[in-house]
Amino acid sequence: MEGKRSKMVEMEFVINSTPSIVYQRLSTPHGLSEWFANDVNTAGNVFTFIWDDDTRQAELVEHQRNRLVRFRWLGDDEEEREADCGFAFELDRDELTGALSLRVTEEIDALADDEDDTVSLWEHQVGALKRALGCVG
Repeated sequence: MEGKRSKMVEMEFVINSTPSIVYQRLSTPHGLSEWFANDVNTAGNVFTFIWDDDTRQAELVEHQRNRLVRFRWLGDDEEEREADCGFAFELDRDELTGALSLRVTEEIDALADDEDDTVSLWEHQVGALKRALGCVG
C-alpha cells in the first residue's frame, strides 16, 4: 500500500467576535447550518451536511470548547477514506492585539483535489460565517 496521499491546506481569518459565539457556529448543527451548509443533522458524533445537490457525513473527532473543532469525512469515497481527509477550525486570540483568528485547515486528497479551489471555497464560506455573525469585511 502506498503512503498517505493527502496534503494540508491552511488558511487564517480574523473574526470580529468572541470565541464562545464563534465556537457555537463551528460546533453545533444550528450554527453550521447558518453558514456552512443548507441543513445539518447529527446522530451522536456524526454530522450530516446537506447542500442543494449534495449530502456528506463527517465525524466530530475532536473538540475543545471555544478553541478547536475537528471533523473527518465519512462516506462512499474509498480513496478519500484511505487518505483520511477532514477539516478543522481553531480559534486563537492574539494576546497583544486582542484579535480573534480562525484557522481553517483541511486535509485534501493530493491527487484529486485542487488546492486553489479549496482555498476559494473556504474564503467564500468564512465570508458567510462573518455575515452570520454580523461582522463586516
